[in-house]
Amino acid sequence: MIAVVITIMVLELKPPVNAELKALLPLWPIAISYAVSYLFIAIIWMNHHHLLRFVRQASPPLLWLNFAHLFAVSLLPFATSWMADSHLAATPVAVYAGLFVVVNLIFLAFEREVIRQADPSRFPPRAQRLAGRRSVTTVAIFVAATALAALAPGASFALICAALLLYLRPEAPGSMLTFFKQ
Repeated sequence: MIAVVITIMVLELKPPVNAELKALLPLWPIAISYAVSYLFIAIIWMNHHHLLRFVRQASPPLLWLNFAHLFAVSLLPFATSWMADSHLAATPVAVYAGLFVVVNLIFLAFEREVIRQADPSRFPPRAQRLAGRRSVTTVAIFVAATALAALAPGASFALICAALLLYLRPEAPGSMLTFFKQ
């Protein structure tokens, strides 16, 4: 599914008709939108893969949350394309940020279900709390970015990018504690 989403996004990238290097300059919103969305998908995959190591069984709630998460992620190419084509206009940036809110809320529920199943010796309570705080913090940042988009879409987009930094390292529970102390 992740590969399909990436493929759809890359198919939206259209080369300029002019053969000169300067013809790429007007495409900067498309390039940056694609790069951020690609990073978001990579983060989703890495964190999803990380969490699945703690699953004992594929419970019905876990499967439905996974499908809901994949559905929300599948909307990313549309939001990315709209935002890029509009050159980071307010409404498309707000929709893009709002989609990040939805994806993260579903991920938070998915994470809670995984933690409910996890062996506490492999995913200690402190690491669970820190993972939850990270998820809630990023949801709050994405909500703020959604609201900010109406006034300052560029700042909203920058806030989205900053929030993604919190997810760059899906750590094993022991080293996760060290990562959050840094």
